[in-house]
Amino acid sequence: MAQASTLRTRLALVAILVLGFALRLYGIHDPIIDHPGWRQGDEAAIARNFAQLQDDPLSPQTDYDGPPPNYVELELQIVPFAAAQLYRAFGVHEIFARLIVVAFSLGTIVLLYFFGRELFGRRAGLIAALCYAIAPGAVYYGRTITPDSDMVFFLTGTLLFWWRWSRSDTRSDFWLATAFGALAWVAKPPALLALAPIVAVLLAMRGRKALGSWQPYAFLALTLAPFYLYFHHESAIAEWHWAEGITSQHVLPQLVAELTKPSALWTGLQGAFALLRMLGSTILGPALFGLTAVAGFALPRDDRSRARAWLFGAWAAGLAAYTVVVVNVERVDYYLLPWLPFAALLVAGAVDNVIERLGAPATSARTNVVACIGIGTAIFIITYSNMLQIHGYYTWSRPVYAAATELDRVLDPDCLIVMGHLDPSVLYTIGRKGWEEDPLSWNVHDQTSAIAKGACYYVAIEIPRLRANAALYHFLQRYRRVPVASGWQVYDMRHFARRPMARGAGSASRPQPAAAPSPRRSSPVPGTPRSSTPAGAPHLGAHRRR
Repeated sequence: MAQASTLRTRLALVAILVLGFALRLYGIHDPIIDHPGWRQGDEAAIARNFAQLQDDPLSPQTDYDGPPPNYVELELQIVPFAAAQLYRAFGVHEIFARLIVVAFSLGTIVLLYFFGRELFGRRAGLIAALCYAIAPGAVYYGRTITPDSDMVFFLTGTLLFWWRWSRSDTRSDFWLATAFGALAWVAKPPALLALAPIVAVLLAMRGRKALGSWQPYAFLALTLAPFYLYFHHESAIAEWHWAEGITSQHVLPQLVAELTKPSALWTGLQGAFALLRMLGSTILGPALFGLTAVAGFALPRDDRSRARAWLFGAWAAGLAAYTVVVVNVERVDYYLLPWLPFAALLVAGAVDNVIERLGAPATSARTNVVACIGIGTAIFIITYSNMLQIHGYYTWSRPVYAAATELDRVLDPDCLIVMGHLDPSVLYTIGRKGWEEDPLSWNVHDQTSAIAKGACYYVAIEIPRLRANAALYHFLQRYRRVPVASGWQVYDMRHFARRPMARGAGSASRPQPAAAPSPRRSSPVPGTPRSSTPAGAPHLGAHRRR
């Protein structure tokens, strides 16, 4: 009987994994100019540069701001580095990176099953795995080239093995928790919010005497030391200080304002509550969001209730603080992904308890079939509803992709370019390195400096915005246009345009532009939008979000 139950559980988990895998394969071959193109463009470029320039996980490079190297201060690039090893063997194909992300997402499904089983039982583990498998945020971002899915994987593993170690004091669980924690913090710093439930679980299960043990301090030292060393190294070599810039120039100033000004605190709280709509649509989905709101009232009462209450209470507090302090500044939905494992486990415990209380009376085979059909129908409806929430994210511009790939074919392969638009995914698709700049703030001085550094082409994407910059627009008219099928304008900086000779004047050579200091960045503040696309121009993305 026990063997049959175990077999059914394993088959159910396999079925959930197959469902999750199938959902994540949707759009797997799409270009990386789908949502979020900004983030994917950077990650994909870093992976390609690992494969083609410097195969060093401690030296991530983007494609913009001039000739390489262009080191950037970001979290440890786990997915790009793993993808780069496959690129080196099989060529650059972005599907490798996406499949690695899918593997992390499926791994989280498995971890949530074991976590749910530890907290409540096998059935709850399966429910938690199912919730994560079909949640819209887990589905969509479980196949994008972004660091959030691997961060959630390591965060979930950290809490799972810490719970197991706190309960049973098994040495292997402690070291697994430490390994997962060290990788979680460097995978993306928001994972540090897990420290709140980690401390809470330790005190709930072992009391104050746990503070006299060496393990908690060893855990902190062994997980935080790699975090500090990695980001210290990145800060020392990076030209683009994204992590430090977002924290020091955005998050901390708003936090200080909210703590010192009641009006700023009220505004911040209003903004945080507005994020609930985002959380309930593209991340959790309406069904999981609604169940999460009431699940706390339906959790089971047993000998582990107190420890679970500390876990979920501290976890919720950490998530809420993170949402108010960080996500309220960087208002993109994938920053809310750490809510997913919390919601899946909380709902799993509540639903399992309700099923247990209702009991399982003896039923006929026909009744069992009807029940299975009903459950399957409910799963289908919820999954379909969730996919509708994120349907727009799969949209990408075919004209933009065609224009970018055309330039990849016609431009000289070893030339740097200046792209008059802010979107790393488009620069990546063009397949060139150089500069991506706002055409309204990029000036002649900047352009001549870029030419002196090796820029061969200026690619004008936002034509109205370029024409509004009269000095730069007239300067570019000196140069020969590269014929392209799209509406973009490409100027070859190596050749002057042929113009009719003035009547009665002899031919005269035009002077070459003089070299100038290195071009200034059009936005000194990392993490903020540097331009907005005017009406009528291709909408390729307007914000750089980390």
